[in-house]
This record gives sequence, structure tokens and C-alpha cells, in this order.
Amino acid sequence: MSAVLETSLGDFFPLLSTGKVREIYKLPAKQLLFITTDRISAYDIVLSNGIPQKGAILTQLSEFWFRYLSTQIPTLHTHFLSSGIPPQILSTLPPHLQTPSLTRRSMTVKSCRVFPIESIVRGYLSGSAWSSYQKDKTVNGISLPPNLLESSKLQTPLWTPSTKAAPGEKDENISPVRAAEIVGTEYCDKIAALSLQIYQIAATYALERGIIIADTKFEFALDESVDPPEVVLVDEVLTPDSSRFWSKEKYEAGRSQESYDKQPLRDWLVKTGQKGKDGVKMPEDIVEATTKRYQEAYEKLVGKEWDPAVD
Repeated sequence: MSAVLETSLGDFFPLLSTGKVREIYKLPAKQLLFITTDRISAYDIVLSNGIPQKGAILTQLSEFWFRYLSTQIPTLHTHFLSSGIPPQILSTLPPHLQTPSLTRRSMTVKSCRVFPIESIVRGYLSGSAWSSYQKDKTVNGISLPPNLLESSKLQTPLWTPSTKAAPGEKDENISPVRAAEIVGTEYCDKIAALSLQIYQIAATYALERGIIIADTKFEFALDESVDPPEVVLVDEVLTPDSSRFWSKEKYEAGRSQESYDKQPLRDWLVKTGQKGKDGVKMPEDIVEATTKRYQEAYEKLVGKEWDPAVD
């Protein structure tokens, strides 16, 4: 089964942006078409080959969370409108494009103005937070107790925002005070409160299914089509690409943890001296190992087996 590295729908809809993984097209009625390809990046470089069905898995998992969170937080607003491509629009595409391979990796969303910050919640001390803590016992300017270990569970989850960097640049961790300066205190408080509430609900749900959500990144936008404007949850939600998922069974503080994500790829790049290099192609065993991680995360969280045959 081959990976979908691009969608090439520009002849049918205006292409608004192409990221490392996702392509966004403009639809009528202030709607957008989000399509997640099978491209994969590591250390800010996109690999020359992809992970078959990764885009469909990420999309289906995001859609699951949008629906689940809306049942748990009735006041939550999201940009999610529907799975796949609206039938009246799909019917305008050539027959060879009207396939499950395209629709399973697509979702239709409301067009909103995205806030220029990344909303990160950390329940455990890992990644850049661990590096920061080792230097001065702080994370994003927030003081933490001494003697914490790598991967320690935090007493209470932290909201640790970052800037939303332009393509080709890196996000910068910032304090909540700086985030308020960027988006305004009212919206900042709303984003922080929603992020922590969503994280707590999702972390509890995932832990019951054997997965620790160590940290995750959310994005929010402002829906200005309503009065007063509403803060809405957007982009992908609680996927292996936006979160750090660990095995509850294998968890042990004091060391790094295996993740349900692209860790096999990162390890291989480092081992072979190809970290940060362009034009690298993954061998088949790394593709298979990475695919297995994504599928396992989906199956544990959604509670049903991933069906690769649909594509």
C-alpha cells in the first residue's frame, strides 16, 4: 500500500496552505477542507517517503476527540463540521478521486481566525520542559518543586504556551504573561482554562485505556461569525503528532519513555547520522514500526481495530 504524499486538488479548490503534513483548501460558505497526507517529519525535516494511512489515522482520531469532547463539555465550540468531503462537493471531483483513501483523511471545518500561540498542556515532565527544569527548576517561567525526575507526573498540569512560528522557524516557549500580551488577557484566560479542562478529561479517558497523555498541543481560533465572537478548538486534537502518548504499563519515572508516535523514526535517524538531513528515505522496517505505533494508539483510544482495507 503506497503513501499519499500530496493531494493535488488545486484545480478544483483554492489551496490556502501546505504544511509538513496537512493541506488546506478553501470551500464555499466560509468552510475549509483539511486533508492530512501521509507525509512525516522529524527534527523539522520532511522525509522523502511517508507512512501509509497515517493521515487517515490522524484525521479519524481527531474526529473522535472532537465528538467525544463535545459530549463531555457541552459549552465547547470547535471548528469541526463533518467527516470527509461534503457530498455535493465530492460529486464534482473526477471519479478516481472519489475514494475512501481521500475522504478518510479529510474533514470539513469552519473557517476561523487562528490565535498566534500554541496552547500546550503538560501533565508530566518531559521533552523541552525537562531540559528547562534541569537548568533552573522552571518551565515557561513557572517554578516547580526541586528533586523532580525525568518523566515525573506533575502535581497539577501546567499550561505552557509557545509562539506560533512561521514556516521554517521554530516555536518559542513563552510565559502565560507573554501569551496574554499577544492575544489579550480575556482570550488568554479562556484558552488556558479550556486547554486544562480538555486535557484533564482526555487524560482520564486515555489512562483508563492504558495510555498516558504526557503532554499535548492545542490550537484555538476566534469564530467571528457569531456575536459575541467565540473561542473555538481547531486543528488536530490529541493525536500522536500533537501529543506525547506513553504506555501506562511501561511507565517509570526517572527515564525517558517509549512514545506511540514517530519514535522509531527519530531513533533511526540519530543512529544512522541522518538527523536534520534533507532527502532521507526510511527503510521498510522503520515504516512498518512507525505505522504500528500510530495504529496502536488509535485502537487503544477509539476502542476498535483500525481497518487498513478500507483504503
